[in-house]
Amino acid sequence: MPAGGGGAVRRLAVPDVHARRRIPADPRGGQSLGPRHHARHHLAGGRQCHGQPHPRRADGNSPEVITATSQQGRPDDGTDSAGFFNAEFFLPLKRPQDWTTAHNRDGLVHAMQARLSQEFVGIEFSYAQAISDNVQEAASGVKGANAIKVFGPELDILARKAEEIRQVLAGVPGIADLAVFRSLGQPTVAVQIDRARAARYGLAVDDINQVIQAAIGGREAGRLYEPGGDRNFPVMVRLDAPYRDSLEAIGRIPVGGPRGATLQDVANIRLVSGVSYIYREDASRYVPIRFSVRGRDPASTVAEAQALVEQHVHLPPGYRLDWVGEFRNLQEAIGRLMVVVPAAFALILVLLYVQFNTLRETLLVFGIVPMSITGGVVALAVAGLNFSVPAAIGFLALFGITVMEGIIMLSHFNHLRHEGMPWRQALDQAGSDRMRPVFMTCFASFAGLLPMALATGIGADVQKPLALVVVGGIGLVPIFILVVFPAMIDLLGRPRHVRQAERANPGLGAPA
Repeated sequence: MPAGGGGAVRRLAVPDVHARRRIPADPRGGQSLGPRHHARHHLAGGRQCHGQPHPRRADGNSPEVITATSQQGRPDDGTDSAGFFNAEFFLPLKRPQDWTTAHNRDGLVHAMQARLSQEFVGIEFSYAQAISDNVQEAASGVKGANAIKVFGPELDILARKAEEIRQVLAGVPGIADLAVFRSLGQPTVAVQIDRARAARYGLAVDDINQVIQAAIGGREAGRLYEPGGDRNFPVMVRLDAPYRDSLEAIGRIPVGGPRGATLQDVANIRLVSGVSYIYREDASRYVPIRFSVRGRDPASTVAEAQALVEQHVHLPPGYRLDWVGEFRNLQEAIGRLMVVVPAAFALILVLLYVQFNTLRETLLVFGIVPMSITGGVVALAVAGLNFSVPAAIGFLALFGITVMEGIIMLSHFNHLRHEGMPWRQALDQAGSDRMRPVFMTCFASFAGLLPMALATGIGADVQKPLALVVVGGIGLVPIFILVVFPAMIDLLGRPRHVRQAERANPGLGAPA
């Protein structure tokens, strides 16, 4: 299969695209709605207005998009903690038969990204599906298909290491939608009290802090109660806007003392880049780096990225990385398969031993199981699919079918031997008698799963790997059962007394 790669469950092919836009922090402390409206208009190709679908259809930059609706910031119910820098676009698409820009979803997303990156320099876009995007965020805590979480105590070090990781990932083929979630960049007024200067004015640090809190942040002066009820609201008092809207105005705030000091007399007031967003998990801070994988299988892509990050990025003590998203789902699925597959093999061996009551015949039937993998691997390679969880389930089903066919063949051969037929004659007769049942069993499974293997509609991406493995494997099972398996029985399955009888009577079959 392609590059021996793998992936978790493939995405369900649904006729829509969920795009997300993140704009850099504004040094003035605000965000603009202009990029959102412009991006929505660009994606819809002029077919919508003010966030509402427009009934008129016209050719535009994205003719595959029916319309575009957008959302800025977080929802009203507070279930999403995104800031105002975040905008989401829902883009329902036409039928794939009507697409002209590209023939598949990845090509269409690539074309959208190429246009938007030229139109909106410095603005990050990512693409997913509406439901999967929410599921991924709920599972990993990051808005993206895959992410790296850099854990540690200091945000400036986290931001610097996250940027180093982003630069490393940018050189990995297959990595797309790469971006660092910014935690720093919020304009913040820092007031640093000079204890020595405050002491010369006869002021304590706590007294100055209380003045700053009351003048800028506000202090509760009372509570307002609604007539006829017990609902009440705090009445906050603070300085009017002209007396606190600039660093100079804040510096002129009187802080008292015998000599009538102002805030600039006892403190250093600066405008610094502060914290805008803090991500936390398990009582630890982290900065996420999100990325997607397109045009390559997730397993080999992330494996290469992990090797490069480990080689080029060195974390200080107390800092660590955590890879989450689709790749972690794949690792967890592989971990479960590492338990399920050996357990299935062990159960097959036990049932075979119960059936034949000899270790030799048990291993003979089990020996054809690895051969059946060949057809499934070839089918995945021809279809251009990578190993995934549905494909693994398909291989387990294929193993069961192969073992069943082996039991049919060997059981009939043993029956003929017990009736007194010579070894070679019984082997030929068993192959002739069981040719029709073997072909009928394989053809029934082949015909039943062939529509799933050829499907292209919604849901096909999930069921197709499973069906392809079974269909491709079953196509070769009759050859293994009717040609290879009899040869294995003849070479490896003869008991010692049969070999001795054949040596004593050359040309004659040994009796039962």
